[in-house]
Amino acid sequence: VLYRGEQLALVEFLPLDAENWIVCGNALRLDWLTVCPPEGKNVKVRGDTLFDAPQDQSEAEFENEGGETYICGNPPYLGSQWRNVEQQADMDAIFSIETKSYKDLDYVAAWFMKAARFIELQRGEVAFVATKTICQGIQVSMLWPHILKREIKISFAYRPFTWNNLAKLNAGVTCVVVGVSKTPPLDRKIFDDNSIKLAKNIGPYLLDMSNIIISKSAVALNGLPKMDYGNKPSDGGHLIFEEIKDVKELCSSHRGAEKFLKKYVGSFEFIRSTFRHCLWIEEQSRDEAFTIPEIRNRIDRVFEVRSSSKGKQSNEGARSPHRFVYAPHRDGTSLIVPRVSSENRPYLPCGFLNEDSIIADTAAAVYNAPIWLLGVLASRLHQQWIANVCVRLRTDYRYSNTLGYNTFPVPSLTENNKADLTRCAEDILLAREAHFPATIADLYDPEAMPENLRAAHDRNDEVLERIYIGRRFKNDTERLEKLFELYTKMTVGAGTAKPRRPKAAGRVSV
Repeated sequence: VLYRGEQLALVEFLPLDAENWIVCGNALRLDWLTVCPPEGKNVKVRGDTLFDAPQDQSEAEFENEGGETYICGNPPYLGSQWRNVEQQADMDAIFSIETKSYKDLDYVAAWFMKAARFIELQRGEVAFVATKTICQGIQVSMLWPHILKREIKISFAYRPFTWNNLAKLNAGVTCVVVGVSKTPPLDRKIFDDNSIKLAKNIGPYLLDMSNIIISKSAVALNGLPKMDYGNKPSDGGHLIFEEIKDVKELCSSHRGAEKFLKKYVGSFEFIRSTFRHCLWIEEQSRDEAFTIPEIRNRIDRVFEVRSSSKGKQSNEGARSPHRFVYAPHRDGTSLIVPRVSSENRPYLPCGFLNEDSIIADTAAAVYNAPIWLLGVLASRLHQQWIANVCVRLRTDYRYSNTLGYNTFPVPSLTENNKADLTRCAEDILLAREAHFPATIADLYDPEAMPENLRAAHDRNDEVLERIYIGRRFKNDTERLEKLFELYTKMTVGAGTAKPRRPKAAGRVSV
């Protein structure tokens, strides 16, 4: 490495002139082959082959003495909801010939796709600072199959870290750095906090693993009880009581009306320890409910809403307007998991409701769930799986039964394991109860979590992690590596887990 002092650098490089070969423009619209031509002499490359140029573009000839090309950068961190019209047009230009499923990708993904096409022919290394979400959740299956199919591999990676700089307005973004190449080193480096790990392969989740991408499953692959969505009203709001005064007025005006009411709890209500009410009318009680004018009026309005709906499920539900269009509710204790919750909490919020509560479709539910299941879902292991595998809603987790719960690797649990986890789950519930009326939001504030609750979770994590590997995991990276290893064993044996490979460009939907 040749170091030039400040004065010498000024003399040799400033002011800038044409010999510096500086090119200004939109990097997603420029033909990178004209800026960094392929190695070798007299190489002819049609622009439309890799870079979306018009079909009638003339062929370009490049002279190059060989060598390697290194491309590095820090592209914009825009999520799908923040792009302007021009930036969306950039995404269309890059991805529309690859797939129909790219709208939810972060803007930075376009640089990786452009780079992948470039190094298909050019011997080069590419590395970008990027948003961590391109290596988490649903974006993994949208982006990485189109890169990996070109025999391009991840050559090194910095796992998620908080971007800090000296700017007045600090970005405050969690980033990754990902390098890609067709000829990566045999031992590839994964940088994680202050540690460096050597890996034979770096998967798209930036772990020492194969290139398997997690796929949705309609059934639980892990032997856990069935998890369903909550109950969906599709009622125009007429089966739901938003105000407690309306409930009191109905019950005071019509004796027996309370038998048709249940608590209605979704993600927001569970986390804030509150509830609404809903009409819940069983088929055998329908005629009796219709004798109450206020209830009959509400049901008539539901019929009108569903009859005029263009949705098939709602339209068919007009035949039974007194019922939710989707009602998997079962009598007995139910385990509720909010489908959207903050990533700042150290554990996923979940808990139990009795049969007097109807779980809304903003949450997931396991009906008649065993207590030990809470010990599995309220663990650090499960939180990390959801954080890396499931879809993100901005920075919040979006829990999915098909993508997160059904695919979560769990060792075969003995009756002793379940008994140990039951005791741990009971301790967590008792620790919460000791702080009544504190809400889930209060209790799981990372800055104010009560010590006895934190200790209960820590004991639960130790019991569960010893079931997995006989000891505590060292960190979250080790947790994830083990989970992906178990996922591979769990699915490959059944023939369900394969690296997702797109077919011909322009005809695939991931």
